[in-house]
Amino acid sequence: METQIIDLEKKYWQGMEQHDYDTVKNLTRFPCIIAGKNGVQSVEEDSFKKMFESGEGDKIKVVNIAAVQTELLAENSAVIAYSIELKVLDDKQNPPMKCACTSTWIKENDKWLCALHTEVELQ
Repeated sequence: METQIIDLEKKYWQGMEQHDYDTVKNLTRFPCIIAGKNGVQSVEEDSFKKMFESGEGDKIKVVNIAAVQTELLAENSAVIAYSIELKVLDDKQNPPMKCACTSTWIKENDKWLCALHTEVELQ
């Protein structure tokens, strides 16, 4: 189960890297809760799509995922926490951004979906 949750999280990030809305949408439970530098919000699918599309010009590359911790809470729920390094692909030569992330995955109708995601930029 641990490997499956890690693989789902990586697939989610691959969808973000490739700006593949369908992949990201199909891995998300709506409404989803997102917490990060812009605060905490519950997001419906239409708002999520607008947020996703507003970042269309922002290309990212996952440099590294490390320190992964997972826990199966019940047969249909799991949590994952990890650190991630992301490189923004632009003309600037900024170093990779490092974040601590958590996600809560819920299994509904035999399909795992992300119901909560948090990101905190590390110093």
